[in-house]
Amino acid sequence: MKRFGLAALAAVAFAGIATAQDAVIHAGYLLATPGDGYLRKQTIVVEDGRIVSVEAGYKPGPKGVPVINLRDAYVMPGLIDSHVHITSESGPGERIRAFEETTVDQAFDGAGYAHKTLLAGFTTVQDVGGSNDSVFGLRDAIAKGLVPGPRMRAAGQAVSVTGGHGDINGYAPDVMALFTGTNICNGADDCRRAVRQQVKEGADVIKITATGGVMSNTKAGLEQQFTDDELVAIVETAHSMGRQVTAHAHGKGGIESALRAGIDSIEHGTYLDDETIALFKEHNATLVPTVLAGATVSGWVDEPWFPEASRQKAAIVGPLMQDMLRRAHEGGVNVAFGTDTGVSKHGDNAQEFALMVGAGFTPEEAIRAATVIASEHVEMDADIGTITPGKYADIIAVTADPLKDITELEDVDFVMKGGVVYKNED
Repeated sequence: MKRFGLAALAAVAFAGIATAQDAVIHAGYLLATPGDGYLRKQTIVVEDGRIVSVEAGYKPGPKGVPVINLRDAYVMPGLIDSHVHITSESGPGERIRAFEETTVDQAFDGAGYAHKTLLAGFTTVQDVGGSNDSVFGLRDAIAKGLVPGPRMRAAGQAVSVTGGHGDINGYAPDVMALFTGTNICNGADDCRRAVRQQVKEGADVIKITATGGVMSNTKAGLEQQFTDDELVAIVETAHSMGRQVTAHAHGKGGIESALRAGIDSIEHGTYLDDETIALFKEHNATLVPTVLAGATVSGWVDEPWFPEASRQKAAIVGPLMQDMLRRAHEGGVNVAFGTDTGVSKHGDNAQEFALMVGAGFTPEEAIRAATVIASEHVEMDADIGTITPGKYADIIAVTADPLKDITELEDVDFVMKGGVVYKNED
């Protein structure tokens, strides 16, 4: 097996706190800022987990610092997935697992999924739905270096209305009463309370479910579920507490009401049209398209384990999402890469790229959406998103040109996060 650098740097599996090692990387083709094209024959110097310099030519670097040979590789910033559910994965038995697993079990599940995600080249994710204890605990353990995984910005539980997408649906009433959380609200004042509670419990960003959704086991449709005054109350409260708000939204009316309320971003956006696109641009909002989720649920419409209410919605929504993204791209909407992984399998996040290219993105535009734009969307652009001095050394590489074949990113060969090498192979 070919190695790009020193095997001693590889830390695919480890115990204890991960320690960044100083390194020099010789990059044959460097996409330092996706959108600006390749730089050839570059030297990247990494110290204390951050990039200290990027220079033309192959330089030896500081004395005693090992050189990682990526001279035949295509090197770029670590990828960012703006929409994951890191502590769960859909499939047969999912509905019963809610009663069999504790939040500790979910956190350990998430640790395994986070490792897969990191090895797939995604060095940062935004988690937008999971139990507060499991998601926030995992986020903090990764930040401390106790377990390997991508950097996380996390919402925890999605704020939702009674009976809406994000509430518990489809079980016996006494069971649903037991599992209803503090994230469920009704009326503007109660929704302010729910937002404040999520901030109190550790949310970095507020996720709401502005419309019905495919995965909820209820025939409540795909349109608006919060009232306009509830949406305004949520946005005002979150912004006053320094948190952005992102909204799960499929139906046109629900998307547009959320945008008019000042929402920062929309997840999915299935039924957007020209009027909706104009509102995105007017309010400087971002779309996280999750086309991979649509493709995934389209394959489940005949699966008996998938609830009937969800199958009916999947048959409608799934086939529409790639064309939705095409319209958004042509209309100039700001698009950040996001997959809804957890619906699809963890580690398969990069399959979204081919779907974006199929919707009219160039490969470099798609990569930019998963680096430069996504870093701005998750409010980390000062630290990640480009290979620039001062930023974290979040760096990946592949052996063939992804600008010619975007599916190369489905099999990443080299992964460094914060100066720690987690994968280094051909």
